[in-house]
Amino acid sequence: MSSVPGASRARLLLAYTACFVLWGSTWSVVKLGLEDLPPLLFAGARMMLAGLVLLPLSGLHRVRLGARTWGLLMGVGVLQIALPYGLLFIAQQWIPSSWSALLFSTYAVWLLLLGRLLLPDQPLTPVKLVSAALGLAGIVALQREQLHGLSLSGQVVLGCALTLLATVSISLANVLVRSSLGHVSTGLSVCVQTLSSSVLLLAGSFLFESHLPAHWTPRALLVIAYLALGATALTYQLLFWLLPRVPLAVVGAMPLLDTLVAVLLGVGMLGERVDSSLLVGGALILGGAALANLAPSKAPPPEAVPEPELPASRQAA
Repeated sequence: MSSVPGASRARLLLAYTACFVLWGSTWSVVKLGLEDLPPLLFAGARMMLAGLVLLPLSGLHRVRLGARTWGLLMGVGVLQIALPYGLLFIAQQWIPSSWSALLFSTYAVWLLLLGRLLLPDQPLTPVKLVSAALGLAGIVALQREQLHGLSLSGQVVLGCALTLLATVSISLANVLVRSSLGHVSTGLSVCVQTLSSSVLLLAGSFLFESHLPAHWTPRALLVIAYLALGATALTYQLLFWLLPRVPLAVVGAMPLLDTLVAVLLGVGMLGERVDSSLLVGGALILGGAALANLAPSKAPPPEAVPEPELPASRQAA
């Protein structure tokens, strides 16, 4: 970006910073919203509003998709949004937001492992293996104190397990997108998946949360608006603008920055505890994610190059 004029460079920096700060803030904001709303209702309302805002920007009215593509989009949406966001919102009732963000940042590691299993042109290199080892070591280190004192509660274990399951689900969805939906624009894909998944999340809330109180306080409404408009619709438009203007390596660093923001906000805004487990586990996980983002992958042939992917861990934010 050294050849970019000063004013343009400032706009690039502002857009880039806004993306990782807004995305990094989602974990603490979700934690606040869960004080008023049940998790599935909260996630469904957020996705419904985000999908409606993205709809006029998706280009849906200009394309014709076959029945198979529609089915794939909605099926991938279950794996990329409905299932993982339902699990993430449930899990955040029981574990700190900083833990959620760090565990979720292992996305890049799971993507490497699943890519090796499902995509024959994605071999496991030494760098990828080290990345996976660092990520898994970080998961263990993050919970070292609780494991050492045998004080890890069932809810904490379940929250960590659900977060990791959500991360694996999104990684699998992204492998499927790469192998089957490369011809669909990212904006259209995100919009369709978000809207269809919001229906499933709200249906799940109707079936399983009807006995739980929902307090539509000003805080709850503000949180939903912030997540849908600021942390989804605005950031996606900024990201689409950034993709052709900055190196992909710079975009690939964004998940590491937004995870750092998430941890800092969890500690500063929510008063979450800082201990050696958080520091060591966080450093290992972020190191593994950094290596995973730097690990070279086999490029597709020129005639099959798809639209640039969104940065790791934010494909469906």
